[in-house]
Amino acid sequence: MPEAQEILLKYWKHDSFRPLQKEIIDSVLEGHDTFALLPTGGGKSICFQVPAMMQEGICLVVSPLIALMKDQVANLQKREIKAIALTGGIHTEEIIDLLDNCQYGNYKFLYLSPERLQSDWILERIKNLPINLIAIDEAHCVSQWGHDFRPAYLKISEIKKFFPKIPFLALTATATPRVIEDIKKELALKDTKFFQQSFARENIAYMVFNVEDKLYRVEQILKKNPQPSIIYVRNRKSCLNISTQLQSLGFRATYYHGGLSSKEKDKNMQLWMSEQAQVIVATNAFGMGIDKDNVKTVIHTQLPENIENYYQESGRAGRNGGKSFAVLLTSSSDINQTEQQFLSVLPDKKFLNTIYVKLCNYFQIAYGEGLDDSFSFKLNHFCQKYDFPTLKTYNALQFLNQQGIITMSREFSENITMQFLIESKEVIRYMSLNSGDEEIILAIVRTYPGIYEMKVPFNLSLIAKKSNHTEEQVTAVLEKLREKEIIEYKSKSNDATILFNEVREDNLTINRVSKYLERQNQLKKDQLSSVLHYIKEDQTCKNRLILDYFGEKTESNCGVCSYCITKKGKITDADSIADKILSLLKSASLTSREIQSQIKLDTNDVILALQELLENNYITIQSNNTYTLKS
Repeated sequence: MPEAQEILLKYWKHDSFRPLQKEIIDSVLEGHDTFALLPTGGGKSICFQVPAMMQEGICLVVSPLIALMKDQVANLQKREIKAIALTGGIHTEEIIDLLDNCQYGNYKFLYLSPERLQSDWILERIKNLPINLIAIDEAHCVSQWGHDFRPAYLKISEIKKFFPKIPFLALTATATPRVIEDIKKELALKDTKFFQQSFARENIAYMVFNVEDKLYRVEQILKKNPQPSIIYVRNRKSCLNISTQLQSLGFRATYYHGGLSSKEKDKNMQLWMSEQAQVIVATNAFGMGIDKDNVKTVIHTQLPENIENYYQESGRAGRNGGKSFAVLLTSSSDINQTEQQFLSVLPDKKFLNTIYVKLCNYFQIAYGEGLDDSFSFKLNHFCQKYDFPTLKTYNALQFLNQQGIITMSREFSENITMQFLIESKEVIRYMSLNSGDEEIILAIVRTYPGIYEMKVPFNLSLIAKKSNHTEEQVTAVLEKLREKEIIEYKSKSNDATILFNEVREDNLTINRVSKYLERQNQLKKDQLSSVLHYIKEDQTCKNRLILDYFGEKTESNCGVCSYCITKKGKITDADSIADKILSLLKSASLTSREIQSQIKLDTNDVILALQELLENNYITIQSNNTYTLKS
């Protein structure tokens, strides 16, 4: 059998392993069930890929992420290693051919989702494969207390009956102590060898800043740190808006979200990877399989849903070991808005039942029928037809997807993309000559400020509502503008595919999974509370707060986070700055930007001085984000 280091050098061109990789590989080769908790960037895939290559047979990899499976298979194939992924949308005949290849074609890796293991005939075929290792990626999904629980993961332990001597390797980047114990139990791991790398990222400075003008602060950060950066936002509209605003400020910026076509994703990704763009503004659709080691700064301009996601996303900074920053920008209105928005989109049992019944009616599925029926699906149209709130509906459908009741393609995209091909002054001239189209065009321009520079995802129903027209009237104007070559306009026929995995049984279906929904909703509320605690707690090192969340205790502060910098007294003549601020505020109420421009000192020093004055009740902040003396 070849040595692990020989395999690593031959196929991955590395001559040494990262911390714990070799120990995990040795544990697997010795036949032990193994649990590897390696934070983002720790090199989890090597831990099963190398031992699989050292032995005869094929490695079975269970993963919940289609994009990650495709990425890993493509990377293995580049190294001339034979790998296959059974992703969604593959017909039965093709699956049979792929499994034949696994059995007779000397393949080394078979990737599949946990839902695939619920098909008895697929399981029968897998039982006859020469499996040498079973790797469970994103193993936190097996835990009902994990941040992305998927019930199909609970079935994985059944494979042990067929391969009692083949080791299980559970891998995850984020798991609390409670989740760790749950994973061991649900996967039926025996005499488990446990390997955990510290969650501490000593080269990352965790910063939390309360600011009124987030764009202004982002501008300052990017000017001070001109290296590659990521800005994470919560929705697609923010992606485009912030990217456009940064471009107007002179930054080379691009954006990435799940609604872009594969071609656009690849193009924007390459702009950033090749550093033709300094910054990429992205939703959490960006990041899986991305390994750019010189990211200097990761900025979150909106609150993350949980600490697990925040840790993973911020952990994409500083993978080369260099000093880097994870910055979370908040404002006084963020917390209330986030709590209200978050709670309003959590589906309860009654809403879930309504969505399921209406979904079946929408596709005219009769009670007791629907198994294996597949349909094109337009989320916006479905929500408009039944007057459902879009995000809450999407969350309900996602829950049905996670429970395996339906399979919903993740490739949601806007129905329409659009871009003006003429300059803004020519658009104004067109409106003056075609007053009947003016209200619709004005609504478009005001809603999509970047529409002159790039193609934007276009919400037909939103523009119809804003312009007080019907969708048909808006579409007619768009067609006219396209014919006159004023716009580039592309319309798609559907934005998702839904496959029904069970016959329709209405209440019986929903009652079976409702306990998971209640538990998931409570978990999400608890996780949001942890995020708010991380933001509000101003008497503890930010690094220690993160470590404590993951059950890792430390007595020492990191020395580089926003809390530690404040306590180190690194403010330039702090008392003097405070005195100057108080003097300015005697004349008028001012924003932090106005104060900074008059004092002409480092923004961080001014902000920290303002925070000290707020904490000591010398000043207060008003609803218009100006500071004033406390009366």
